[in-house]
Amino acid sequence: MAIAFFDLDGTITHRDTLFPLVLRLLARNPLRLLLLLGVLPATVRFVFGRDRGALKQSLLRITLRGTQRAVLARHSELFVRETIARRCFKDALAKIRRHRDAGHYLVLMSASVDFYVPEFGRQLGFDRVISTGVRWNGDRLDGTLTTPNRRGEEKAHCVRELLAQRDDSETFAYGNSDSDLAHMLLVRHALLVNGSSKARHQAADLGIQTADWT
Repeated sequence: MAIAFFDLDGTITHRDTLFPLVLRLLARNPLRLLLLLGVLPATVRFVFGRDRGALKQSLLRITLRGTQRAVLARHSELFVRETIARRCFKDALAKIRRHRDAGHYLVLMSASVDFYVPEFGRQLGFDRVISTGVRWNGDRLDGTLTTPNRRGEEKAHCVRELLAQRDDSETFAYGNSDSDLAHMLLVRHALLVNGSSKARHQAADLGIQTADWT
């Protein structure tokens, strides 16, 4: 068996997916867009502390806390379908199909949250999804993170755990940023796609191949 890990934002999709989905949900009632002002203090803290998990949690708790699970599911399903149709790299979708057709075990990994990332996994045919967890109060979103932010070394930790549970003869990973390099070093075949100049230089120093996907 072979296993292939795919990052989501910037690797499969053209850009970040969480904030556009939040905006979509808020825009149902335009006045709710004013809630974004409440995220400004967390944004300032992020500039100095670089804690992406804390910023993400603040965004979710301030803007979407109390949203019903069914509402999030309905809008997420449509958002994901439209994103796959219009805002994904064709090369990424083709690579996913090739791995799937070869019978490889497909793992979608994302620092984005688990009320919508699994829908990407379902629609794209992934076998497993690893994403950042969020808390619910019954049937309504709380927004507090229940897992570490699945980025950088945390993503590498997840890859190590999964590889230790399996006995794959071939291992692949695809990512787009310097934060993906930690887990990409753990596989036999790694490819950095559409990376920044900094990420490309770091990948070259580590012996990781790079490519441009369209």
